[in-house]
Amino acid sequence: MQSVENPDLDPNKDDLPLRANTNHMLVRHYLLDLAVHFQRKIVGGSIVLFLEPGKAHAKTPDCEPTGSCASLSPPPKQPKQEPQHQFCPIEPDVSQTEVTVENCDEKQVGGNQTYSWEEGMCNDFTLVFDCCNLSVSKVEEVNVASVAGMRALLDDCEQPQAGRLSFTLVERLLALSSARWQEQHNLYFQCSTAPCLRGALPISFHTDSWSLQLRKRGVGSPSDFPRVIRIWYETQPQGASMRWTKTQDGRCCVYTMGSPINNRALFPCQEPPVAMSTWQATVMAPSEFTVLLSGENQATPVQEESGLSRWTYYVTMPMPASTFTLAVGQWHEAKVKPSTGVQGFTESNNSCPESGCSSVEKPCHGSDQKSQDPLEGPDQGMCLHVDYPCRFTLSLARREAIIPHRVFSPVCLLQQVEALVLPLLPACLAAAHAVLGVHPFSHLDVLIVPSGFSSLGMASPHIAFLSQSVLAGPRHLCGARLCHEIAHSWFGLVIGAQDWSEEWISEGFATYLEDVLWAKVQQLSRSEEEDQLHLRALLRWRRLHDELQNSEQELQILRPHRESTGVVSESGASSVKHCLNPEKPFMQVHYLKGYFLLKFLASFTGHEQFLAFLCLFVRTYHGQLVLSQDFLQMLLDHFPDLKRQGLTLEGIYADWLDAPGTPKWLSERSAAWLQTPLVAEVQQEVTKWIHFTLGHRKGTKRKRGEPCLKVNFKEMGPEQIVLLLELLLEEEKMSAGVLQTLERTYSLRMQDAEVKHRWCELVVKHKHSAAYKDVEDFLIDDQAMGVYLYGELMVHEDSRQQALARRCFSLTQEHMDPAALSVVSEMIL
Repeated sequence: MQSVENPDLDPNKDDLPLRANTNHMLVRHYLLDLAVHFQRKIVGGSIVLFLEPGKAHAKTPDCEPTGSCASLSPPPKQPKQEPQHQFCPIEPDVSQTEVTVENCDEKQVGGNQTYSWEEGMCNDFTLVFDCCNLSVSKVEEVNVASVAGMRALLDDCEQPQAGRLSFTLVERLLALSSARWQEQHNLYFQCSTAPCLRGALPISFHTDSWSLQLRKRGVGSPSDFPRVIRIWYETQPQGASMRWTKTQDGRCCVYTMGSPINNRALFPCQEPPVAMSTWQATVMAPSEFTVLLSGENQATPVQEESGLSRWTYYVTMPMPASTFTLAVGQWHEAKVKPSTGVQGFTESNNSCPESGCSSVEKPCHGSDQKSQDPLEGPDQGMCLHVDYPCRFTLSLARREAIIPHRVFSPVCLLQQVEALVLPLLPACLAAAHAVLGVHPFSHLDVLIVPSGFSSLGMASPHIAFLSQSVLAGPRHLCGARLCHEIAHSWFGLVIGAQDWSEEWISEGFATYLEDVLWAKVQQLSRSEEEDQLHLRALLRWRRLHDELQNSEQELQILRPHRESTGVVSESGASSVKHCLNPEKPFMQVHYLKGYFLLKFLASFTGHEQFLAFLCLFVRTYHGQLVLSQDFLQMLLDHFPDLKRQGLTLEGIYADWLDAPGTPKWLSERSAAWLQTPLVAEVQQEVTKWIHFTLGHRKGTKRKRGEPCLKVNFKEMGPEQIVLLLELLLEEEKMSAGVLQTLERTYSLRMQDAEVKHRWCELVVKHKHSAAYKDVEDFLIDDQAMGVYLYGELMVHEDSRQQALARRCFSLTQEHMDPAALSVVSEMIL
C-alpha cells in the first residue's frame, strides 16, 4: 500500500496513490463555485468543504440536546418523507468572484501573521487531499457562526463550550435528517458565502505531485481542525481530469474524462471510494454554452449582467468524488419528432411492473426485517445506507419505468441522434426498470461527446457520455451500449466497489446486464434470447482469449490486491494497482472475465433465479460500497445448493478473481457456443466464402465475358457479421475481388463500428488499397475503437500503410485522448 507519508509515486510502478487520510477526516459536502475560461483552458474559483472527524477522532458533542435534537448522528433507518426534488426557493444570489492565482505554496498570510510550512510543525495534524495539477492560492477558515440561519440549529440545545461554537454548528448542520435536505442545502450555500474567520491563525498549505496538505498551528488532532474551509484555486491546462477539445462542429468544449486520476485535477478531494459525500456546484460559462453536470436537478441557466450564464446543480445522495462529472460546450438538446414513437420494449410487457423483480423466497441477507412480498419493493427498514432521500423508498419511483431524460449533441449530429438515440432510450430505461426495479436516479441526461473520447460510453449519476461511434449503422450497437450505461446506475453508482481494484463489480455486471436488457428491448422470445446470448458470449470469449494471449499476467487478475483487497493504511491512504499503466484503459479483462464469472454463477442458479437474486442484492446494498465477498457470500447463503455442488468462496477466488488466465469452466463452455443456431449459420457462410475465395485466386483462368462464380449468401445480423469477419481474418489470402464482393454483400461501410473495425482489419491484413479510405475514416471518426489498428498498420512494414497511420495520427493527435495518444505515439514513432 502507498503510504501517505511517501511524497511521490515510484516512477518504476504504475499504481495510483490515494493519499487522502480519510480515516482521520471526511468531507461530508463539497460546494463548488467555478468559472470556465476557454481562452486560458482553465477552471477557476473556490471550493468549500464541510468536514467531519473520523469516528476514532470524534469528540463528545459540546452541547447536550433536548427535545427533537436527540442525536447528532443521523440514524440510518429513520422514516423519510418523500422529498420534492427542486432547488431551494430561498437560494441566495451568487456573485462572480475574481480569483488571482499566485505561488503561495511556501507561505500564507492571515491577518498580520505569517506561517511557513517548514516551521517545525511535526506535532500539528496534517489534513491530506488528493490533488494534482492545481494552482492553489489561498486556504481559509469560514466563519459559519456569522450565518444567521445557523444559529437556529441551537434553539433546543444548551450553549456549547467556549471556542467550540463553530464545531457544534457544523455538527448540527451535518446531522440534519434527509427530510430537511432543502434547509440543509440552503445553509451549506449561505456558509459558502460567509467571510473567513478574522483573527484566526492561518491555514498553511503545501502541494506535491499527488496531494494538497493543510495544517493549522497548534491543532494536533482532527477533532480540533476547522470544520469548514474554503480553498481558492485554478486548474491547469495540462490537468488530466479535464479534456479541453473541440466538438464535431469545431467549437470549443471541455468535459471531465473519468481518467485514472479521476477528479483530483479538477478540485481538491478525497478520492478513496469510502469518502462518499454530497455536493452543490455553481458553474459560470459564456451564455452560448450549455453546462451539464451530474446533479439531481435539470438546471436552467440564469443570465448575469456580465454576459455569462450561471448553472446550479446539487446531489443529495452521498457519492464518491470520482463520480462528479462536468461537460461544458455548445451542445443542443435533441427533440422528439411528433411522429416518433417508442419502439421496442415498454413496461407493460413485463409481468411484474411494480418492482421488476421475480419472486424471491428469502429475506434480504444482512437485514433484520421479516420476509415481505417482493412485489412491494423495499420499505424504509430495508435501507441500510446512511440517511439520504432514497428513491427506493418512494412508491412513485417504484412505478416510474421511464424516468425523465434528455439527449444533447453538437448540431451536426442532431439528426442522427433524433433518429436513433431518442427512440431507443425510453425502451432501454423501461427494460432496466423491468429487470432491476427502481431507477436509483431521478433523471438521465445523455451527451454525445467529441470524437476523441476514449471509449464507447461512460456512466455517472444522472448523466452518461456516449461516443459518436454508436450512431453509425443499425440500432444494435447504440441500443446495447445504452443498456450497458443504464445498468451502471445500479452496478457501479448506487452500488459501488469499496476497492477500486475490483473493477469487475462495476463493468462485469454492466456487461452481463447489457445482454439481458437489450434482449428485452428487442422483445425476443426466450429461445431467441438464448441464441443471441450464446452468440454474444462466443464473441466475448474470442476477444478475451486474444487479450489473455497478449497481455501481462498481472493485468489479467480481477482482484489484484487479493487478500489485501479493501485494506488501507492507518490514515486511510491506499493505492490502485496498475491504474497508471497506459495500456490498462484499453484492456477489457475486467469487463469480460467479470461477465463470464456471472454467467458461470447463473449456470448453477438458472437465468431467471439469478436475475431475481440481483434484484435482491440491489435492494439490500443500494447506497453502499461492496467487496467481491459481499456479493459472493450473499449468493452462496441465498442458494444453499451451490455449496453442496462444490461452489465455495475460496474456490471462486482461486479460479476467477485471484489468478490470471482462463478458468476451466470457460474453456469447456466455449465449445458448446459453437454449436448454437446463429453460430452455425455463420460457419456455413464462412464455408461459402472460403469456396468463393478459392474460385477467385490468382491464376484461375476465366474467359472474357464469363460471369463470376455466383453464391447465394445469407442475410445476417450485425453480430453474426462480426463473427464472420473474425473467422475470415484467419484465412491466409483473400483477393481484392473477393473483398470487394464481401463489402458489397453486407454493405460493410453502412454497418456499425464493431463491423467496420473487423472490415478495416481485413483491409489492412490483405493490403486492399482500394479500401484504405475506409481505414482512414475509421481512425478519424471512431477513435474510441481504433487504437490498436495503428499497430496493425505499422507492423506489416508496408510504406503505404505506415504513411496512412502517420497521416491519421497527425490529423487527430491534437484532440486525441491522452491515454490513446500515449499508446499510439509509441506505435507510430
